[in-house]
Amino acid sequence: MYFIVVKFHTLPGFSERFMDMVAPFTAATRQEAGNLWFEWSRSVESSEDFVLVEAFADDAAASAHVGSPHFKAAMEDMRPALAATPKIVSRKVEGDSWGEMGELQIG
Repeated sequence: MYFIVVKFHTLPGFSERFMDMVAPFTAATRQEAGNLWFEWSRSVESSEDFVLVEAFADDAAASAHVGSPHFKAAMEDMRPALAATPKIVSRKVEGDSWGEMGELQIG
């Protein structure tokens, strides 16, 4: 699977409405056949920082995502809200889901 983490730093004045801005992108991506998850979080250290954790089943699904009309539209729609180019980690990894943490077992 392709596992991707992207950090977005928003401009002042956009932080409170950023999730509304990306809502159509989020909904469309979650409907993609090869999307495994697409989850947003907000930093506890900086209210202007958002983190997107996403995964796609394989190369074809990741390529289809980046080539989709909603991806291209979202890149333009987000542009005015961002203070800097987003930072990304994108890696092909084994597996197709979240695994349990070995160092901390509950129950």
